Amino acid sequence: MNIESGTVVSFHYTLRDAEGVELESSRGDEASVYLHGHNNLMPALEAAFDGRTVGDVFTVELAAGEAYGQRDPGKTRRVPVKHLAFRGKLRPGAVVQLNTSEGMLPVTVIKAGRHSADIDTNHPLAGQALVFDIEISELRAATAEELAHGHAHGPGGHQH
Repeated sequence: MNIESGTVVSFHYTLRDAEGVELESSRGDEASVYLHGHNNLMPALEAAFDGRTVGDVFTVELAAGEAYGQRDPGKTRRVPVKHLAFRGKLRPGAVVQLNTSEGMLPVTVIKAGRHSADIDTNHPLAGQALVFDIEISELRAATAEELAHGHAHGPGGHQH
């Protein structure tokens, strides 16, 4: 089976920045799972999976514009601290979660006060070129429900 639209893909990855510093990895944990062809990954990353099969190991290098986009200096604002989810002391440079009407959004603290904080709502990896080392571990055809919902269900996928 090769990856095409409607394939549920399980894979492990290691994400590095352009200098080779590891930022995160799924290795040693559950595989990541997505439904191919339904815009569940960055388009350039998803395109690199096309036609591949179980056991394939490959590297995908993404320019900042293909990953989380360029930094937008206009995406800073002041919010009440009560809208932020974090542990410990709120410090500049910390990545915390902002509670929004669309759910939790990762933001970076620029300046922290007692009652409010200045935050940057750009994705924490915006403006960075990224390198993904990928290993495909499992493929299966999506269920009718997964196709209707536009995402994979079960371990590593979306839970209802």
